[in-house]
Amino acid sequence: MELIEYNASVKQWADALFRFACKCTGNPEDARDVVQSSFEVLWQKRKNVTAEKAKAFLFQVAYRQSIDNYRKQSRVTYKEQSETEETYRPGHTDLKRVLDRALNRLDEQQKALVLLKDYEGYSYEEIGQITGLSVTQVKVYLHRARKTLKEYLVSVEHVI
Repeated sequence: MELIEYNASVKQWADALFRFACKCTGNPEDARDVVQSSFEVLWQKRKNVTAEKAKAFLFQVAYRQSIDNYRKQSRVTYKEQSETEETYRPGHTDLKRVLDRALNRLDEQQKALVLLKDYEGYSYEEIGQITGLSVTQVKVYLHRARKTLKEYLVSVEHVI
C-alpha cells in the first residue's frame, strides 16, 4: 500500500471506523484512541495490506482493540452509577436510549458482531475474517446476541 492509498483509506473509512469504535467502547474518547491506533497499525503493516483489504484490516484491528479496552476496564473493581443516569419512565419512548441500553447488555464480542453485521453490513464471511471466528460461530453468536436483544426489547418495561 502506497501513501496515496493509505490516505484514501483514511478518508474513506475513518468515519465508519469511529462509529463502530464508539458503539463498541461506548466512549468517544476511547473510540478516537481505537481509530488512531488502527490507522497506526495499518501504516506499520502497509507493505502487507493491499488497498482492497484495508477496510477489513482496519475493522479487525479496531475490533481487537475494543475487546482489549473492554478487558482493561473490566479489571477495575468499582462501578459508579451516574447520578444523572435516567431510569425508565412509562410512556417515555426514547428509542436510541433503549437500543443503546439493550446493546450494552451484550458482552463485547456479541456487541461487536451485531454492529458489524447489522450496523456496518458485513457478510458472515467478512465478519469471520475480522474476528477470527468461523462462519458457523459468527452465525451462532449473532443468533444468541439477537435473542438477548429481543428478550430485553420486548420485555414489558422496555416496550416502546
